[in-house]
Amino acid sequence: MNEGPPACPIPRWTLLKQALRNVSPAEFDALRAQAPTGTLLDVRAPAEFDAFHLEGAVNMNYLGPDFLEQMEALDPQTEYLVYCRSGRRSVRACTLMRNAGIKQLIHLDGGINAYEQA
Repeated sequence: MNEGPPACPIPRWTLLKQALRNVSPAEFDALRAQAPTGTLLDVRAPAEFDAFHLEGAVNMNYLGPDFLEQMEALDPQTEYLVYCRSGRRSVRACTLMRNAGIKQLIHLDGGINAYEQA
């Protein structure tokens, strides 16, 4: 009887997150205050972005049809600050960006939800 592959005890996005520079809301804000225009990336849907976003953020919908094109237009030598609502989409977005050669990524651990808890 084939039971399939063994279950992974750690969710995949958690494993992907371990490869990123994850920072708290306070550290993210400090870095954001010094970040050049266009380097703060909100990877949520446009409706979420329109309802609320961090000042200076650029919306790059991770689930949108043009995300890969937007990502490919980014400068791989630039440092980007990336966030979403809870941190899951931004982990995946950062993983795609790293695979595309963008290595300087700062990830908001816990997403904007972390601000409410801080």
